[in-house]
Amino acid sequence: MFDRRLVQNFDWLLLGWVFLILALGIVNLYSAGLNRLPGETAPVYLKQIYWLGVGLALMFLMVLYDYRHLEKISYPLYFLSLILLLAVMLGGKMVSGSRRWLPLGPFAFQPAELTKIAIILVLARYFNRRPHGAPLGVKDLLAPLVIVGAPVLLIVKQPDLGSGILMVLVTASIILFVGVRWRTLLMGAIGLVAAAPMVWPFLKDYQRQRVLTFLDPEKDPLGAGYHILQSKIAVGSGQFWGKGFLQGTQSQLQFLPEQHTDFVFSVFAEEWGFVGSTFLVMLFLGLTLWGLQVARDCKERFGHLLALGVTALMFWQVFINLCMVTGLMPVVGIPLPLFSYGGSSLITTLLGVGILLNIRMRRFLFQG
Repeated sequence: MFDRRLVQNFDWLLLGWVFLILALGIVNLYSAGLNRLPGETAPVYLKQIYWLGVGLALMFLMVLYDYRHLEKISYPLYFLSLILLLAVMLGGKMVSGSRRWLPLGPFAFQPAELTKIAIILVLARYFNRRPHGAPLGVKDLLAPLVIVGAPVLLIVKQPDLGSGILMVLVTASIILFVGVRWRTLLMGAIGLVAAAPMVWPFLKDYQRQRVLTFLDPEKDPLGAGYHILQSKIAVGSGQFWGKGFLQGTQSQLQFLPEQHTDFVFSVFAEEWGFVGSTFLVMLFLGLTLWGLQVARDCKERFGHLLALGVTALMFWQVFINLCMVTGLMPVVGIPLPLFSYGGSSLITTLLGVGILLNIRMRRFLFQG
């Protein structure tokens, strides 16, 4: 029998918050794709609306499905994601030197996006079933590190360093929320610093170039440094009030590369300036804080960890993308969630929103 309290506890504020970001994203994509390149079949904003329809349908299906049952399917979903990542290595679609997509008829799916949700589910299940109370030690971290390490290695091999880094950051966030011994944390930090120089020889040439470009973008302004320099010009030229809708010269004259995906914020900043950019950043900050509120209000441990993982996933994507387009971090190819063009990314983010709505809607079940 349907419980009316589910509707009474539905988080309309969170849904409205997400819709506002989505609406701004569609409007911004309209501007970014106004002057289409030759050969483009449809404007990106229209394609994004199609993907949005699919994503919203899946989001509402997720809301109807009791999130507690996700714990049972976490490992099957995890192993499915590993199989799909292996399938990408064997027969994935090659785009711009990277093999990240599986062709599905006229569409292409990025299994790394599904893996992000799968890892959050598995980690939430693992820490939920572990006796909690004492901080985590080195031995306690071995299993989750192996669980996360396998898909991360497959993703970095594609190569997709950005998604690999993102999964590591989400994992670290969940572990920190669960609680870790300060000695273990210190050992981990020292280990990362010591291992950093050893990672350099294993990076692809273009990945090394991105790091060098980050350190000195003016060294090759027409080559490796072109992306970030044009992005910084677009962001800075918006000044306080912006140039106005459809008036951004960097985007409308096609100076700004990847303006539909990785550098979509640069388009927005040029047209809406500091005021508009601050408003958008505040929207993402509010979404993050509300996600943490959902986690805090959930009295059931699996839901609590699940909400933390989803919120960390959205936060780190926003943080990395904004730092990337403003020259504070190397370019690693992380889209701005709910804002950048991309079907797989949009669907994954909306599934995450569906999980948050699901947890929020059922919080009354555990109130004692």
